Amino acid sequence: MPPGLKDVAARAGVSIKTVSNVVNGYVHVSPETRARVQQAIDDLGYVPNVAARQLRSGRSGVIALAVPELQTPYFAELAGLIVQAAERRSWTVLIDQTDGHEDRERNLVAGLRRHAIDGLIFSPLALAGEELTSTGDTPMVLLGERVWHGPADHVAIDNTAAAADATTHLAALGRRRIAAIGAQSPASAVTAHQRLAGYRAALEGAGLPEDPALIAEVNSFHRADGAAAMARLLDGPAGAPDAVFCFNDVLALGAIRTLLDRGLSVPGDIAVIGFDDIEDGRFSTPTLSTIAPDTAGIARLAVDLLAERLGETRPDAEPAGPPRELKVDYRLVPRESTLGRSTGERDCAPGGPRR
Repeated sequence: MPPGLKDVAARAGVSIKTVSNVVNGYVHVSPETRARVQQAIDDLGYVPNVAARQLRSGRSGVIALAVPELQTPYFAELAGLIVQAAERRSWTVLIDQTDGHEDRERNLVAGLRRHAIDGLIFSPLALAGEELTSTGDTPMVLLGERVWHGPADHVAIDNTAAAADATTHLAALGRRRIAAIGAQSPASAVTAHQRLAGYRAALEGAGLPEDPALIAEVNSFHRADGAAAMARLLDGPAGAPDAVFCFNDVLALGAIRTLLDRGLSVPGDIAVIGFDDIEDGRFSTPTLSTIAPDTAGIARLAVDLLAERLGETRPDAEPAGPPRELKVDYRLVPRESTLGRSTGERDCAPGGPRR
């Protein structure tokens, strides 16, 4: 017979209830006891009976993750991290791509695909406010910048402060004509609005004038948009900038391609910084300076919040009360695209650069 909870409890010298708490990820177990139980689990080769646990709890062990698009490296990396965090709770993750379309987001929230899931982690682009309230009894955790003080727990970073730090980094290097790539007009483009606000605040803080001709709008945050926006800046009446803050790394990689095609050096002629710290930027030529959100922290926190709403982290207690707004740290990571090849990478403190 395979080992059971009773065998693990006997080997670890604890109660069956304590072993159950460790297996289910409850937080109210001392680190020493948790380590002893985990050692017993490893020694015996104990494997939880997930099917039996699901029958007892009335849950499927399946959650859903909905993001705007998976071809964007940031969302692809985030999805992988959420899957890893969910696996530690023996959860399966169904992944949906909404493309930011209002109808797809509305159908998702209304429950057309929700009958078999225990909870939803959702990064909306089109919906906001009351449109996100029709999830019934299914817990939801919101990601991104579209919704603040909404109907569910929300995890995000301070985009405005992070964008200001990126722009301030360029100004501190002596750059005086700092452009921005990534502005968007629609009211729903909250990420773009927040990062533009941070860019503007940093220019003011550095005593630099804002030149509207140096702010390039884009339709989306893709490489081609960054390349085209950089070309418009170079060919515009205001003349070439000496630095560019791109609202994500993919835009920045597109912008760098245009600069290199025009025979310009990065950062010699124009310094470039992005946002998101995607893996491509760590291996590009030059390596890309960026803002690095704590993406792993976002994934862990989103899964933990969902587990708390399901009562899985607080045994014998009601799920937590009103929705919470939680922010995670970010880091400014200067690399070759702003510092030059000889200086390499510097990893600044969480929440912004060292002062």
